[in-house]
Amino acid sequence: MHHMPLPGRLAELPPGSFVRLASLLDPVKPGAVPVSFAVGDPRGQVPAFVTETIARHAHQFGEYPPISGTQDWRDAAASWIARRFVLPDGMIDPERNVLPLNGTREGLFMAPFIVTPDSKAGARPVILIPNPFYQCYAAAGLAAGAEPVFVPARAETGFLPDFASLPTSILERTVAAYLCSPSNPEGACADAAYWRTLFALADRFDFTVFADECYGDIYLGKKPLSALTARFDETRSIDRLLTFHSLSKRSCLPGLRSGIVAGDAKSIEKFRALRTVAGPQVPMPIMAASAAAWRDETHVDANRATFAERFHLAHRLLGNRAGFRLPDGGFFLWLDVGDGEAATLRLWRSAGIRVLPGAYMGRETEPGKTQSNPGFRYIRVALVHELSTIEATLGRMGEILSEQDHA
Repeated sequence: MHHMPLPGRLAELPPGSFVRLASLLDPVKPGAVPVSFAVGDPRGQVPAFVTETIARHAHQFGEYPPISGTQDWRDAAASWIARRFVLPDGMIDPERNVLPLNGTREGLFMAPFIVTPDSKAGARPVILIPNPFYQCYAAAGLAAGAEPVFVPARAETGFLPDFASLPTSILERTVAAYLCSPSNPEGACADAAYWRTLFALADRFDFTVFADECYGDIYLGKKPLSALTARFDETRSIDRLLTFHSLSKRSCLPGLRSGIVAGDAKSIEKFRALRTVAGPQVPMPIMAASAAAWRDETHVDANRATFAERFHLAHRLLGNRAGFRLPDGGFFLWLDVGDGEAATLRLWRSAGIRVLPGAYMGRETEPGKTQSNPGFRYIRVALVHELSTIEATLGRMGEILSEQDHA
């Protein structure tokens, strides 16, 4: 696949994960009818109340939507956040602490623009990014003029980045740190001690935490601890925090392009000012459907049960292979296969199974040493198909990976 380089500062970015995957696999004939477990596309039934609400409000496609969302949307978003993250009444003000997004990615991309000055501590500002990572984070930091600093998330750090290990010279220049919890791709969740350490750094070095929590309602055991809950429990405030939530994963509605950013009033005010000039409004019928989705937990419980079934099936089929472990949250398997790119090619050539090499979401920590990439050993497998497809595919995947183990 031809890769057109990105313009300006974004030229520093390597080709995207799926461009690289196409370059790897497209020249190779698949060994069977292809089935993709590469893309995190959470397929599910669109709840009837969503389509009904959009239809009922369809006439409002004839109106410009308010940048701050409708009153109904703000009330629904604020009350969901307070309820879901166990915050006291009045802590999340619908007028001051929430904004609608065209999906979390749009908000995650725009966030650095409101915190990145021309310089900090006399040098180029830094944005901290977990490694492996969601490509949007690096693109956002570069576009805002910051230097992305990639912080490895390996098995030995609980698959979360150890920001506290960074030198003071980096932390003094830091304006923001992205953290995805439950993490994509590893499915790791930050606990109270982890959040406490991160916010202590944010307070000491005066930076903002960008908590990407779009997988926060997909979990197997206990609910993941949100940045909001952790921050409030520790300090009785939500300062230095912007947290991002999405209906794409929670409600299996990726095509709705609808999310929330919530945080301290000062940051949200800056975000609102940026959005007013950038203009990414959410259409009125979409906001009406979103408000209904944030108010309903029944469909979310059903989605979570569906994902749990898929994981239990995966555990049964792969439990003793490929460094299998159940994630704490999200809907990806992060399998240690020794060499993720080689395993991806083998699965495609043998059985038409499309997965994503972990290295394509990561960066080398030592230039020129491919094995220094924290994703090198892994493949990411998205459990987004119905059970029969998962059963047939993972069974075959296990055989192919076992053959390699015994080769």
